[in-house]
Amino acid sequence: MSGTSMDGADAVIADLGGPRPRVLAHSHVAFDRSLRAELLALNAPGDNELERAALAGNALARHYAQAIDALNLPAHGTVRAIGCHGQTIRHRPEKGYTLQIGNAALLAELTGLAVVADFRSRDVAAGGQGAPLAPAFHAAMFSSAEEDRVVLNLGGFANITWLPRTGAVVGFDTGPANCLMDLWAARHLGTTHDEGGAWAEGGAIDSGLLERFLKDPYFTAPPPKSTGRDLFNSAWLDARLKGGEDPRAVQATLLELTARSIAGGIALTLASPRRVITCGGGARNTSLCRRLAELLGPAAVEGSDQHGIAPDRVEATAFAWLAQQAMEGKAGNLPAVTGARGERVLGTIYPG
Repeated sequence: MSGTSMDGADAVIADLGGPRPRVLAHSHVAFDRSLRAELLALNAPGDNELERAALAGNALARHYAQAIDALNLPAHGTVRAIGCHGQTIRHRPEKGYTLQIGNAALLAELTGLAVVADFRSRDVAAGGQGAPLAPAFHAAMFSSAEEDRVVLNLGGFANITWLPRTGAVVGFDTGPANCLMDLWAARHLGTTHDEGGAWAEGGAIDSGLLERFLKDPYFTAPPPKSTGRDLFNSAWLDARLKGGEDPRAVQATLLELTARSIAGGIALTLASPRRVITCGGGARNTSLCRRLAELLGPAAVEGSDQHGIAPDRVEATAFAWLAQQAMEGKAGNLPAVTGARGERVLGTIYPG
């Protein structure tokens, strides 16, 4: 899995033979600065896009192969297939398409293993958002017959999965999580992110700016819905700045935006969870998680590591699970989540 934060590729070996998925090994391969810059650039129109996207897809496949090689597969038995999400560079379900690059055919050649990729297109073709796709896995991994729960993924963007004790699973993107905070940290600190949210925590929230942020119609739109860098990007942020703002105050306000939009998203579901389980890179942002605990109380906010899987391994495991669904001809989407016309088998299989 390489997500909207675009920091690198996470790989896991997932044992899916038991009642709940079990992670046997994990690796991470960081993207070099030039590849990350190119992936970010491909999120917007530019010159020679077709060739640049193809070459970036080849580079991604090689990064993915490195991450898989680092898992030391022979030590863990026979691997049936690789589930490869690819890197999203455009997500426009309202126009009927979503695009993830990664050259799954090359990955199959490099590893000698079957690869399942292109998970989102079939759901979009069936009228769905193509996202989020993790809720079906979240239901398999984190559901409880004893309490209502929310799984909160904090990647570049935030998405929630409402797991009631009874009734239908609901899931959607609530808006930006790390993407705008990372962008602002890169601009003013020269770093890839604000470690632990420490810089944001030292700033004062700009209430006027926060109000301008929250006026975006996306936050109050009803689900099903999904979003990405096509909407929430540097142009979106800059259009709401008046100029002369204290950079640290802007970072604090972006953190508050993330927390408020997540709380508002949970409120849209009319959910009253007893527990909110966090995963993704943002689960390491202690300032953000502390603010979420304040807004979401009395619900307990706790990391997915307290429920059997480390936060940075959940998404990769989800796409291993979705690959198994595809290999067995089983549906991987939840129409109530994505808005598709029905259940669909997701993914294209490239034999090893």
